Order: sequence, then structure tokens, then C-alpha cells
Amino acid sequence: MKVIVIGGGPAGMMAAIASAENGNEVTILEKMESLGRKLLITGKGRCNITSSLDIDEFIKNTPGNGMFLYSAFRQYNNLDIINFLRQEGLEVKEERGNRIFPITDKSLDVLKCFTKKIKELNIKVNYSCKVEEILVEENKVIGVISNGKKIFADKVILATGGKSYSLTGSTGDGYILAKKLGHTITNIKPSLVPLESYNNECKNLQGLSLKNVKIGIIDIEKNKSIYEDFGEMLFTHFGVSGPIILSSSAHLVRYKNIDEKFKNRKIILNIDLKPALSEEKLNERILRDFDKQKNKEFKNSLGELLPNKLINIVIERSRINPLKKVNEITREERKYLVKVLKNFEIEIKRFRPIEEAIITSGGIDIKEINPKTMESKIIKGLYFAGEIIDVDSYTGGFNLQIAYSTGYVAGIS
Repeated sequence: MKVIVIGGGPAGMMAAIASAENGNEVTILEKMESLGRKLLITGKGRCNITSSLDIDEFIKNTPGNGMFLYSAFRQYNNLDIINFLRQEGLEVKEERGNRIFPITDKSLDVLKCFTKKIKELNIKVNYSCKVEEILVEENKVIGVISNGKKIFADKVILATGGKSYSLTGSTGDGYILAKKLGHTITNIKPSLVPLESYNNECKNLQGLSLKNVKIGIIDIEKNKSIYEDFGEMLFTHFGVSGPIILSSSAHLVRYKNIDEKFKNRKIILNIDLKPALSEEKLNERILRDFDKQKNKEFKNSLGELLPNKLINIVIERSRINPLKKVNEITREERKYLVKVLKNFEIEIKRFRPIEEAIITSGGIDIKEINPKTMESKIIKGLYFAGEIIDVDSYTGGFNLQIAYSTGYVAGIS
């Protein structure tokens, strides 16, 4: 059987490998000059390969149509990708949050495992090949038109990615190809994306990373909690980023009637800077600090409690005179300081552009795809793999596992 895989990302490479191992003649059509460009930038260049959690947890961590992936995860799971890499000579390690990384900390080494296998299986790779059309006769795939030329095939796997990180080649081409064949494309939005804020304070805090903080995303007008999390976040020149912020965006993007600019919504990020301490315990901690620094001015008394970059902003929000001696601070002032530390609020303006998102929310409607095979229910011989499908997860290796699993299933079916 002749198989064409459109797209040479992790889903496309896995689909090609699985198909070739099944004895098929496989060609990858990649519009860029190299394979796996997006894979190279995952995990900040280290490649968060997958997660060590079990399959049920994978589904729980996939707010975007997780149950659709049940069969794919059963057919190819996290242990399978780890074994694949080991067979190709690359060991892995587990880090905080069940994240699996290559022992070398280099995403290039993960890519080399894929490209080595592709070469061994004699999979043909055509670079700089843009596919303009998928050819269909009597509701069955017969090939594609690429760079103006017809290439015939018995099966086509569409694995072009979404619209995030467009410089890697993910520019939404696959949506256009699928739509021409009658497929529905659900609303495309950025997911796992940093958030912009109205607060100029974020610019002053740029580069500050907060570990072990608790966040809450709140719709103020409806007094509704949208998302809560605990972990690490980062201040940037435009707002906030980091693991728990990115995960919050995956929930926020699904919040009712919200658009990319949060029109008609007042969304607040509430940061608990000291989640391990209740208000009472935090008050006691501040009292102990003040007791040790009785004659110091307030502005010089918070060094043991907060990172330097946060001190001036917290002082300003506390409404306490920075030149006031700590032994002159009233009980009410101290109580308000505790409130500020437990409820450090930032008003969110909008998502950052989809080009900066790690993953795309939306894509080929899952109702039109067979979850056991990844084959189109509309066109025989057309299969989908990876981010082009309307499925997406939180950070932590889950989205890459979706790519391997759906790619493998599309390849063997």
C-alpha cells in the first residue's frame, strides 16, 4: 500500500514509522526544510517527551475532548514511546510533576531517534513540499497535489499540526485541506498560552519566577472561580507565563462566551504568595520578622519574606508608609498586609497571540473521526494525527503523547 503522510512533526513521523513497519511504502511530505521543528523547541529545548502518569490521568489532564483519545492511548501509551526511544539508544529520566525528559536534556536527541528510524525503514521524505489538495474519487482518497504535481496513494495521513508556533510550519494548512473535503473545523483558539495583563507592575517584575504559589482565575462579575492551581509561574514584560499560567489558559479558553480579548469579562488572576500559611500563621510569621527588626523602616523589613523585586509593589499595595518603623505598624495595617500577600491580584487583559501558544485548541471535529483508527468518517482512506484534531491537554508531556498515540494508530490502521 502506498501511504502519504502530510507533515513531519512528531505525529507525522510516528505515523510514517508505524505505517512502514506494517510493510507499506511511505512518503512524508514536509513543507519545511527539516523534520520535527516543533519537537525541537518543546520543553524549552529539552523535550518533555511524555508523562509517567497512567492513561486515566492522561485523559483527566486533557480538557479538550480527552475521552476521544481513550482507544489511541490504549493502543500506544507512554511506556511505548519510552521503549521506542530506548531501542534507538536514548535513555530517559523522570522529573518533578511526572515529566519525562531525555537523559541528555536535548530535544535534538529525541528527534535523532525518529529520523534514524525513518532512514532505517526507507521512508521517503520530500522537503519543501506544500500540499495544495487531497485528491478524492468516489469518496475515497487517491493521492495529493503537492507543488503542482499529482502524487498517487492508497492512504493519506494529515498531520500538519495546528496554528501555534507558526515559524515551525504550523500555519493551519491542514484545516483548509480538510474543510475542502467536507470536514468541520471547530473554533481555533490559543491554548497553553501566556496571558497579558492591564497591570504595569508585571513589567517591573519581568523575569521574576515564583515557585510554590497558588493561583486562582476568577470571573469577578459572576464571582465564579474558573481555575485553581499550585506550582510555578513567571512575570513577563506583557503579563504572566509559566507552567500554572499556561495550564490555566487551557481552562480559560473554554470558559463560556469568552473571546481572545476577554470582551465583556473582568478576569482576575489571584496569587496566594504564601499558600503554606493560613492568614493567622502568616500574621504570626510577620510579627516574628518585625520583632527581629523593631527599629527598621517598613521598606527594609520584608527581605526574608519576599523576593526583592516584589517588595516595593507589596509595600505600595499594603498602603503602609514605607518609612514607618515596624514597631509603629498597627494591627489593622498588618492585617491588610496579610490580605495583600494572600490575594495578590492581577487583572488579565487577553491571551497572547496564537503564534505564541504551545498548542492549538480546536481543529477537526472529533465527531467526524473514528477514534479507534483515526480515519475520517467522511472520506475513506483519509486519516488524522496530532494537533490538527480537536484535542488538547495541559503542560507536562500530554500533548506530545497525543501526537505519538494518534500518529501510531493512524499509521497502523
